[in-house]
Amino acid sequence: MLLHGWTATADLNFYMCYEELGKHFRIIALDHRGHGRGIRSSQSFRLSDCADDVAALMDQLGIATFIPVGYSMGGTIAQLMWKRHEHRVRGLVLAATAGYWATSRQERFMFSLLTGFGGLARITPRSIQQAISERMYLSRKTMTWEPWAALQIASHDWRSILEAGSALGRFDSRKWLSQVDVPTSVVITTEDQVVSLKRQRTLASLIPDTHVFEISGNHDAVYARASEFVPLLVNACLAVHHDALNKPVILGDI
Repeated sequence: MLLHGWTATADLNFYMCYEELGKHFRIIALDHRGHGRGIRSSQSFRLSDCADDVAALMDQLGIATFIPVGYSMGGTIAQLMWKRHEHRVRGLVLAATAGYWATSRQERFMFSLLTGFGGLARITPRSIQQAISERMYLSRKTMTWEPWAALQIASHDWRSILEAGSALGRFDSRKWLSQVDVPTSVVITTEDQVVSLKRQRTLASLIPDTHVFEISGNHDAVYARASEFVPLLVNACLAVHHDALNKPVILGDI
């Protein structure tokens, strides 16, 4: 189950990964709330709701257990998948992500601004929001983006996007990560200018018996360094899959 990052969509985040992952796994990917073709809701954006959306989708597809593969914000949703729906999660693959996103005063201030902007977006007429989306589409179209990619960005609900950024700033899983008891791989982007190397390594250190994979790349390594990143991600997923197959059965699990 592929879980994309903030301001992206499933296709934007993972389009370079589908073919290789599909050689080993059945792949499912969705757009999160407010992103791309994701659910539109009048409620405030919550990362926990995104985790519940994944569980509901799997119910509809008749899939009992699966491996969440989360990139950036998707990594926080994957962590919440384990916390809220532990019996569904066979293992975790967390890439370019962290267990917390804001600690300094400046970081908290920046995320608090997103909260304020999200509130303003709630009282902005729909026509103006649509005009902003169309302008975003046109600006991306004149850059190096392919038209399909620009259109993905233009389809966002920007109120939800802003609230999602605010939710990331409040996220902190460090108190319970040591309780994660499923096979886990962490893919670290060592030159990441969005999620610091320190925070990525802290995430890996807090989860017991984690497989760690590293790539010398920035936050966009999933496509900018795809020739190296994709095989690494496949190996990270296979490591979790093999561990899950060989995981000892505990009487309480039966």
